[in-house]
Amino acid sequence: MKVLSVSEREISRIDTLGRVLEGRLTIVRAADILSLSRRQVHRLLATLQRDGPSGLVSKKRGRTSNRAHSTAFRQHALALVREHYSDFGPTLAAEKLLELHSMRIGRETLRLWMKDAGLWLTRRDRGPRIQQPRYRRDCYGELVQIDGSTHHWFEDRGSKCTLLVFIDDATSQLQHLQFAASESAFDYMRATRAYVDQHGKPVAFYSDKHGIFRVYKPSRKAEQPPMTQFGRALAELNIDIICANSSQAKGRVERAHKTLQDRLVKELRLQGICDIGSANAWLPTFVADYNSRFAKLPRSDHNMHRPLAQYEDADAALCIKEKRTVSYQLTLQYDRMHIHLDETEKSRSLQRKEVMVHDYPDGRLEVVHDGDALPFTVFDKVRRVEQGAIVDNKRLGEALAYIAELQKERPSLRAKSAPRRRGQANSAFG
Repeated sequence: MKVLSVSEREISRIDTLGRVLEGRLTIVRAADILSLSRRQVHRLLATLQRDGPSGLVSKKRGRTSNRAHSTAFRQHALALVREHYSDFGPTLAAEKLLELHSMRIGRETLRLWMKDAGLWLTRRDRGPRIQQPRYRRDCYGELVQIDGSTHHWFEDRGSKCTLLVFIDDATSQLQHLQFAASESAFDYMRATRAYVDQHGKPVAFYSDKHGIFRVYKPSRKAEQPPMTQFGRALAELNIDIICANSSQAKGRVERAHKTLQDRLVKELRLQGICDIGSANAWLPTFVADYNSRFAKLPRSDHNMHRPLAQYEDADAALCIKEKRTVSYQLTLQYDRMHIHLDETEKSRSLQRKEVMVHDYPDGRLEVVHDGDALPFTVFDKVRRVEQGAIVDNKRLGEALAYIAELQKERPSLRAKSAPRRRGQANSAFG
């Protein structure tokens, strides 16, 4: 018995015409549903009554297309592909068959031919892609992976915060851990300063593509490659920073996050620690125990950490530096503050000239010109989080916590809407 092959379109057409024959649907309505003319509907009804549902099945089904290539043509094309283009994809192979052999074949047609002949595998048939492993660096201090992990580190005993992790690539040794309210430039500067004081300067840091490390939309007018404030600080200390293209590329620190989110959380619970300050004071004890268990020996005994050079000033480098133009009234604007330079002979000569504002992680502020700090007075404006402010996803939790506190007390603080200001002291500007 021959099985009737019917498409969904033909099934829908048979059902609609059947309702017309039963009197449940008009010719006009059926023509509208099928997007056909009324005359064509009458023809189809006559065919259905005469031949039944099989009369509405396309007569072309199962027949070779009039545009199909001959068997000899197909075999010749596949022979050329085997001989000259066995490692070519269908698109490139089709281009070369036309360009070099005057054989015009659609790329999808050639794809099917190559698939049937075993010359091409679909993505599904190829299986998972095997990632080339990246082996550890040879020397301690050659590459240090850095990242932040936002987590409920104190469980229900404290608020959610971020742990900044510095881990050596050659040894998997935790170099530095530091809790912070969020991943901000100032927090990374504080952590980097502590790292350099303890271990020296590594050759390079290896990070993700967070905005702290990488400029996403560089200006077309920039003569040099743009740098973030943190990148500029590292450049002044002769430390390179490399951004990984994927989280798998910096798997050392990603795997450390999982271990820390298990072990460190439980250790903090046993210690009864529930705030950032107490946790940071206790972290060196945890780091020493962790490294004794999990650190590995490097392939080379050479330590590539370098001490600070005599001309390098870590404090001066690890801060925010921004240019500002002095007005005729000896004032300038910075971080929603009105700064007035004390009137001196030098400050009077700086009208309409650029000065550099140094903003330190500990809250200090300096206005510098030609290496000299200028005396000034700060007049703070009213501080609040503006309606519709843009907040990075990694800092959303902290921003909401800050807004809640601000709504309770409304203190006169510095510009908390600027991410780098969070956690800084405000007393220095009284």
